[in-house]
Amino acid sequence: MALPPNDTTNDAFVREVDEEYRREQFLSLWRKWGRTGLIALGVALAALAAYLFFDARGDQAAGQQGEQLNGALENIRAGQAAKANPELRKLVDGGAPGYRAMALFNEADLLLAKNDLKGAAARYAVIANDAKLAQPFRDLALIQQTRAEFDSIAPQVVIDRLKPLATAESPWLGTAGETVAAAYIKQGKRAEAGKMFALIAQSKDYVPDNMRQRALEMASAYGVDASGAAEEKKAQ
Repeated sequence: MALPPNDTTNDAFVREVDEEYRREQFLSLWRKWGRTGLIALGVALAALAAYLFFDARGDQAAGQQGEQLNGALENIRAGQAAKANPELRKLVDGGAPGYRAMALFNEADLLLAKNDLKGAAARYAVIANDAKLAQPFRDLALIQQTRAEFDSIAPQVVIDRLKPLATAESPWLGTAGETVAAAYIKQGKRAEAGKMFALIAQSKDYVPDNMRQRALEMASAYGVDASGAAEEKKAQ
């Protein structure tokens, strides 16, 4: 008859089960948030990218293109995407770079609302690969493209794309870092995932508190103690 596990074995088993549960819980939450929340994230980050872009250009009147974009956004808010699409397409085809990018972001958001991840990713890719656009637009688009494609591309592709944006100095650390960490988890690279979560938890400038707290818990689950840096920021 098999002997019951001793305390050491039992503790290790409990830790393993707990860590596996946290891993699956995070990936499940991340996938759900990454798909249903991607639209809201896109709107918020696109606003940031637009601010950075137009701040660098100064206060130049947008004129007719601004009115076109505003009209399209009003139709989207009213649930009339069919009316918004032609206006967005006009801006994509002939708008100034900033308005063209914003139109593409909104086209992608509408496709995400229909769960068309492939179509949305294609729109994001156009922005990410457009050398005429300001870098914040392109960085945001690359993140969004990669998140939309997450389940259809290799984890290493995710890491190679987004790791340059998942640094302590990057304003995209939170979103890009969580995506990279999720890719490490898919690869079974626990130590790398833990380090990335710790980096997010330790951010002093760019990561919101709820994301930092989630990263702190995940770092701990993967054997990395980031609590000291987190407490230091909390005390400031």
